[in-house]
Amino acid sequence: MRAVLVGPPGAGKGTQAQILASELSIPKVSTGDIFRANVSGGTELGKRAKAYMDRGDLVPDEVTNAMVRDRLAEDDAQGGFLLDGFPRNVAQAETLNKMLDDMGRRLDVVLELKVDEEEVVKRLSGRRTCRNCGHVQHVVFDPPKTEGVCDVCGGELFQRDDDREETIRHRLDVYREQTAPLVSFYADEGRLVTIEATGSVEEVTERALAALRAD
Repeated sequence: MRAVLVGPPGAGKGTQAQILASELSIPKVSTGDIFRANVSGGTELGKRAKAYMDRGDLVPDEVTNAMVRDRLAEDDAQGGFLLDGFPRNVAQAETLNKMLDDMGRRLDVVLELKVDEEEVVKRLSGRRTCRNCGHVQHVVFDPPKTEGVCDVCGGELFQRDDDREETIRHRLDVYREQTAPLVSFYADEGRLVTIEATGSVEEVTERALAALRAD
């Protein structure tokens, strides 16, 4: 199966991608993993990407696209893959289609994790991170035994800038502008399947697997 996972920040894409890829016996291909592998491996693409990142600039699509193309050409992705974090916009989606055409393959399904924006804000703004060990807890869903103190190491819990409400709402705005049009693009292609991403991790996984296997 060749699949793409889309959804707003806080929809649980990373968690579900890991579980679904394992259940379907296909590799999870995330842009974060690809970037880290190229940068740490010192590849030519990694060096180019690092130069942009060191300046605080966004890595251009052409570099990201080339990294994805190389990753999808690897042996473990020949029988299928689950893409997480790519494509992020319609231009990248068109590039992915061309990429797969060149490889004699095609995308099977795009799974959209749908979640209410207020739920996203609640999920992300409640996260607290330990300054000492990096453990993440949640003021509602996984409250620390002692307020402000990490359950794991006793370090101080704090709210990262990324988890502040105003930052989250900005990220949602960016998602609506750039990534949400992907939903329409893939719906027009007849490849889109949407599930509700609320409830427990297990419930969402069950819905996702049912949707993917029914497609």
